[in-house]
Amino acid sequence: MTTAPAATAATTPATTTATATDAAATAPGAAPERTVTRTVSPFHTYEGAGFPVRRPFPTEQLPFLDPFLMVDQVGPVELAPGEAKGAPPHPHRGFETIQYVIAGDIANADSRGHRAVVRAGGVQWLTAGSGIVHEALPTEEFLAAGGLQHMLQIWVNLPARHKWTAPRSQNAEAGDLPEAVTADGARITVIAGSTHGATGPFETLTPVLVAHARLDAGGRAEFTAPTHHNAAVYVLTGRATVGGTELPDGHLAVLADGERFTVRAENGPAEVLVLTGEPIGEPVARSGPFVMNTAAELRQAQQDFARGAMGVMPQ
Repeated sequence: MTTAPAATAATTPATTTATATDAAATAPGAAPERTVTRTVSPFHTYEGAGFPVRRPFPTEQLPFLDPFLMVDQVGPVELAPGEAKGAPPHPHRGFETIQYVIAGDIANADSRGHRAVVRAGGVQWLTAGSGIVHEALPTEEFLAAGGLQHMLQIWVNLPARHKWTAPRSQNAEAGDLPEAVTADGARITVIAGSTHGATGPFETLTPVLVAHARLDAGGRAEFTAPTHHNAAVYVLTGRATVGGTELPDGHLAVLADGERFTVRAENGPAEVLVLTGEPIGEPVARSGPFVMNTAAELRQAQQDFARGAMGVMPQ
C-alpha cells in the first residue's frame, strides 16, 4: 500500500498582527456589509460508534451551503476514561473532509495506507476524490485517560471535474496553522484560505475560507469575501453578533451578498467558525458518505465500495 502525500507545512507557529492596511481594507464604509438572511438552529444526532454531534447543516432548514455540505461539532465535553468513541471504517467519494481537533485527539487511518494522529489544534484534510475507506478513532491514551474533547468535521464539495481526483490526506499540527491577532480582541486561526494577512497550509480544490475566531469579551473581527462567495458564521461557544443579529451558542447565520462582515462578542467571550466559499453551482446527489452529481453516479459509488474498488483497511 502507498501512503498518501502529506502537506508541507511550516515548522514553527506563524502569528501575524493585523496591520493598518488590513484595517483600512475592512474599515466601515469601505465596502458593502453583509446582513443575515437566515439563522439556523442545530440538529442533535449521533455519528460513528455513537458519539453525539451538534449539526447546523445539513438539515431540513438548510440542506447545504454551496460548496459546504456539512458541519458537525463534537463537544466541548469532558469524557471519563473509556467513554471516547470514534468512527469505524467507512467510505467516502466525491468531496473533501476537514477534521479539526480543538481538544483531545483522533487516530486516522485509511485504505491507501496513510496513518496519522491529529492532536489538539491540528487538522486532517482528506480529499476523498474517487473513493477511499477511512477510520477515525480515539487514541489508546485518550480512551484510557479520558479528558476534554472538542472537534469539528466539515465537508466541502468537489466540482464534477475533481470528483475523480486521486485520494490523499494532508495533515497539519497546531503549530502549522497560522494565527492572526487583531487589535480588536480577536485571535483567528486560519485553516484554509486567507484572511488578516494569514494563509492556511492546505492545498484546496475549491476556493474556501475556513477560520476559527476566538473573541474576547467586547472583541470584534472583520472579514472580507468576494461578493459571489457564500458565507456563514457558526457559534462554537458563547454568543456572537453578526450583521446586527445575535446568535446563541450552536446557531449559524447565513449571510447575504456583500464584501465584508463583522463578528462581535458583545456579552462575553465567544468562539466562532467562519466559512466562505465559491459556489460550485452543480447538481448535488448525496447518499450517506457519497456525494456525486447524479443518482447513477451514487449507485456506481455504492457498487464500487461493495466490490472493494475503494480499497480495504490494512490489517
